[in-house]
Amino acid sequence: MIRPVPVAVFASGSGTNLQSLLDHETPDGLYHVVVVVSDREGAGALGRAEAAGRLTRVIEVGGRPPEEVASEILALLDSLDVRAIFLAGYLRLVPSAVVSAYRRRILNIHPALLPAFGGKGMFGERVHEAVLASDAEESGATVHYVDEEYDTGAIVGQWPVRVLPGDDARALAARVLSVEHLLYPAVADHVCRAWAEGRVPDPFALSPVEPGSDMKRKAPWPK
Repeated sequence: MIRPVPVAVFASGSGTNLQSLLDHETPDGLYHVVVVVSDREGAGALGRAEAAGRLTRVIEVGGRPPEEVASEILALLDSLDVRAIFLAGYLRLVPSAVVSAYRRRILNIHPALLPAFGGKGMFGERVHEAVLASDAEESGATVHYVDEEYDTGAIVGQWPVRVLPGDDARALAARVLSVEHLLYPAVADHVCRAWAEGRVPDPFALSPVEPGSDMKRKAPWPK
C-alpha cells in the first residue's frame, strides 16, 4: 500500500486551486495536505484550509531577509515531515534555500502555456491580457517544477485552452481556471505516485479521451 505523500500548499489568494487539491484528496490517496502556508493574513486560502481541518501558518515575506524567511519555512516543514510543496497562487519567489532543500519536489501551476507568458509580475489577469494582446490562438495551464526564478522550472504537464473570438481577460481566465482545477490534482497524483515508488516522475500526458483534452486534437476544447 502506498502511503500518501505529506505536502504543504503555499497560497497568497482565494485558494481555488488549493480547494481543487483538497476536494480530490482521499484517505487512501497519493498525497495529503498537512499544512497551508500564506504570506498574508486574511488570505482566502487560509479559510478554506481551516474549513477542511488543516493546519495553517502565515509566514510574512515583505521586508524580511530571504534567509530568515527560508529558515522559518524549513523549520515548519521539517517539524511536519513535509515531503513536497505545491504552490497554488503563491505570489512570492520561494527562497533559494527552500528550493535547494526540495529540489524537484516543489510544483507550481501557471495560467498559460509556459514558457510563453511567464516571469516576474505575470500572474492573474495580467497573464490573460498578455495572451489576448499577442493574438495567440491558444492559452492553457502549466504545472512545472519550481526553481530559483519565476516560471522557469521544467514543465511537468500542460493543458491547452483555445482563445475564442470575443474573449476578454475575464472570460479566458475562467476557462483556463476550470482546466487548472482538473490538471493540478491529476499531476499531483502522477508525481506523488512516482515519488512514493522511488521513481523520478515522467512528464504528465493527458489521455486523448479525457474530457476537455486537446493534447491530440481528438476531444473537444474546454468550454
